[in-house]
Parts: sequence; C-alpha cells; structure tokens
Amino acid sequence: MSFKSWKNWVPTLVATLFIGQAVHAEPVNINTADATALAKALNGIGPAKAKAIVSYREKNGLFKSVDQLAMVEGITQKLIDKNRADIKLGADKGAEKGGDKGAAPAPGAAPAAKTAKPAS
Repeated sequence: MSFKSWKNWVPTLVATLFIGQAVHAEPVNINTADATALAKALNGIGPAKAKAIVSYREKNGLFKSVDQLAMVEGITQKLIDKNRADIKLGADKGAEKGGDKGAAPAPGAAPAAKTAKPAS
C-alpha cells in the first residue's frame, strides 16, 4: 500500500477506535445512579423508564437482584437481559474509594458527620 492509501484509512481507523470505546461503557449501579446516568448507560432505557427505576427504588428500597428490575413498570425481562452486563447492584472496590463517579447517594443516606477534635 502506498502512503496515499494509508492516509485515507487513518480517519476511519481513528473513528472506529473512538466509537468502540464509547459503546463499551462502565456498568451502572442501579442502586445509586440517578435517572440521567441510567438513561445514558442502558440500552432501551430512556428518561421515562430511568425515572421509573429511580421512583421504584425510592418507594421500595434498594434492588436486591438485577431481575427485580422487572417489577418496574415498562421494564421487561428482555430489556434486563440485553443490559445485564452493564448493570451492577452493590459497591465494588472502586466505589468504596469514591470511584463511582456521578452516582447519587442512596435514598435516605445521611451526610457524613464531621468528627470533633478532642480538647487539649
């Protein structure tokens, strides 16, 4: 191949790499994510279904299994199965260290209390 033909392929290769990375997103924690994060991370979940997931979680507590999403109106088992690899439930080591960026605190979670310094 000549340099000219390689020059034509470079933009295509670069675009393919970026699209491949965008499609492979990090799994979303359905127990902490807000509606915007859910809609962005899950295929077939738009703003309305994402809000329904958050509303269900606020009324019924944290999800104990991924399949419990089927209890949310508008969420089918087929939709759950399609997104199963992109859904997580609990904290992982990254989340414990603050690695769950963009995640909202669990409903009813109290803010961290400041510890008082002992008097000297």
